[in-house]
Amino acid sequence: MRIVLVGGAKGGTGKTTVATALAAHRARAGRDVAIVDTDQQASAAFWVALRAETEAPPIACVQLQGKAIANQIRDLATRYDEIIVDAGGRDSVELRAAMTVAERLVTPIQASQFDTWTVEAMSRLVEQAQGFNPELDALVCINRASPNPRVAEADEAQELISEYDTLRLASTIIRDRIAHRRAVRDGQSAEEHGEDTKAAQEIRDLANEVYA
Repeated sequence: MRIVLVGGAKGGTGKTTVATALAAHRARAGRDVAIVDTDQQASAAFWVALRAETEAPPIACVQLQGKAIANQIRDLATRYDEIIVDAGGRDSVELRAAMTVAERLVTPIQASQFDTWTVEAMSRLVEQAQGFNPELDALVCINRASPNPRVAEADEAQELISEYDTLRLASTIIRDRIAHRRAVRDGQSAEEHGEDTKAAQEIRDLANEVYA
């Protein structure tokens, strides 16, 4: 898996946290990883800058925007073992362009009815992108779910997503744990931070699915 795109049609779902966690996981495995940050907020680029001040395995970052990013991503894929594209939370030129070259799309959604409404829009985008890139595999990940196992909102979201043929649902659920936020603040992932073993295991499980 050389090019993984983390993106969606709605902001605030934790895409950058997922993208940086996947990048850290692959870097820890000895892979030469580059993050492509297409978001004007440049959150992933800021995280990489923080990481450079630590002893964690290094990760490169390239900020790209515009229609030409598809060719630029292809070029980067010849120079790095892994490319992880962090696209902004909207239907953008960058998201659509990256979908034409990515091998796997990871779309984090929050386990709420408002977020699951965006699944239909993503299904349409994936269907269109597969016309140019038949190899694109789209995986939806429930993120920031309640850590309380009695809350069934994640189960309801899983049932809804299963209705779409263009999307697969990740079996891993990322729970809303403070360890994820603290790790990002320090240029790390929850897997590296070592504060919460459950949060670390969630990242490992998701990475295993994405890179299966």
